[in-house]
Amino acid sequence: MAKDPWTDPDPQPGDFDDFLGSLNPADVDVIRGNPDAKLRILISVEGEDAERLSRISAARGEKPSELVAELLRDADRPAA
Repeated sequence: MAKDPWTDPDPQPGDFDDFLGSLNPADVDVIRGNPDAKLRILISVEGEDAERLSRISAARGEKPSELVAELLRDADRPAA
């Protein structure tokens, strides 16, 4: 089965080189990225999980968002 980079969940470097090379430069706008930009992801927590998150973060003297960030950092560390 042929791989289609347009629908592949994991496109690889070079997959779009032919397409990008075929574009007319007049049709392309190059915009520099903002090095100060931040990504914000909204997470919805409901019911008992929301109560647990609130209770645990309050016991630690943290905001729920700080607790979630800490949990994510801990989960990303290699196991000892």
